[in-house]
Amino acid sequence: MESINELATARDTAGSRVEELENKQNEIAIKLVANPEAYSDEDITKIKNDLDKAIKVRDFAQNALDKARKNLKTPKPVIGSDHPGQSEKVIAAKKADEIRDKFVSDFKNMVTSKVLPEGSETDGSNAGLTIPADIQTAINKLKRSFTSLESLVKVVKVGMTSGKYPYEKLGDVTPLANLDDETAEIGVNDDPKLTSIKYLIHRYAGISQITNTLLKDSAENILAWVEDWIAKKDVITRNTEILKVLNNGKDGKTPTKVSIADFDSIKDLENNTLDPLIEATSSFITNQSGYNVLSKVKDAEGRYLIQPNPTLPDVKQIDGHRVTVITDKFLPDINGEHPLYFGDYREAITLFDYQRMTLLATNVGGDSFSRDLTYVRVIDRFDVEMVDEGAYAISTFTKIKDQESRVIAGGAANSTGSSDETTTKLADAINNLAKMVGNNGSTANDASADTKSATNSKSTDTKSGK
Repeated sequence: MESINELATARDTAGSRVEELENKQNEIAIKLVANPEAYSDEDITKIKNDLDKAIKVRDFAQNALDKARKNLKTPKPVIGSDHPGQSEKVIAAKKADEIRDKFVSDFKNMVTSKVLPEGSETDGSNAGLTIPADIQTAINKLKRSFTSLESLVKVVKVGMTSGKYPYEKLGDVTPLANLDDETAEIGVNDDPKLTSIKYLIHRYAGISQITNTLLKDSAENILAWVEDWIAKKDVITRNTEILKVLNNGKDGKTPTKVSIADFDSIKDLENNTLDPLIEATSSFITNQSGYNVLSKVKDAEGRYLIQPNPTLPDVKQIDGHRVTVITDKFLPDINGEHPLYFGDYREAITLFDYQRMTLLATNVGGDSFSRDLTYVRVIDRFDVEMVDEGAYAISTFTKIKDQESRVIAGGAANSTGSSDETTTKLADAINNLAKMVGNNGSTANDASADTKSATNSKSTDTKSGK
């Protein structure tokens, strides 16, 4: 019987062939849109037949691999039909526990005996214990508790280390043709303007120390350490690569860059930089120092530029657009100025996720023996590509002026005069008002004196009998 590794290699080879033919089919489709005569009917039929056959071969290889893995061990009886009192959730929870316990057991064996379980990566520098899907899901959930830019960009899961991905820019999407007229035809201009994005998976690795005492701990504690360590490293690594593309572009694609200095220029960044379709789903990104400056900016009525979301007070917004804050360490200033990004990053950037994290450990070399330590290496595999550089803009700033107050004078807004002129006019108005109050007060005092004199005179006349 063929080994599991040989069957896995055959499956991967068949899968690569399918991806190669799919990419070729996509290229033909794109070229046919531009030139319907670029390929003959025979060429189109051939690529379709070749792809159908390659898919059958790949599926056949996958089925053979699945059967071989199933026959490798005697399967345990499934709880459920023999125990009608057990719900599907209970069964699923037990299976999850089995996966967790097996992963911890495999992890310990890898550290102590250097033996990798069946199904692990065994290809040279890529070798390592593959992290199961359930554990990977737990890591992804933990990543959400950190400030992760991955949630802002588009993530595409891929099964191959390289390939092409067709994409249509949001700004290039055209409306459907009206076919109610029986003579109407779909015009050439309605054809999608597809862009082919190439990706190449890169490997990112890190090493951490783990005490041999921890290896003797409970499965829960070992898993907690693994998940927490990988989640932090993965968030920082992916944030760094996303920011590299955001800042510098890629493959000749560079974003729009503007400078802002006052309140109104932020409005210009929002309203007059991006396509309105993209602006509606856009958000802000800045570093901690930049957020500190922005949080103090006020409009003409003294209201702060940054406001909390009414339903989620911890979420900060500018005109309804969310503000994401990254620490200065991982999002440093640009040439001494704070960065401020605005756009729809899902339209701008795609992260191709290979989804095959692996772990490898050693307790040989270095200070492993003297300090009773084991070194654990994790490898993550992904690629970040620029898709639409027009979907966001980069601005920089040091200080931002508040919006200028507009004082009402003479029945009209004094929007053209300088602040000094406004102050002078306001002072004159106050002085005039004070004079009027003073004059009114003097007149009132005179009237009061006359009234008092008349009253006294009348009182005297009464006493004298007049």
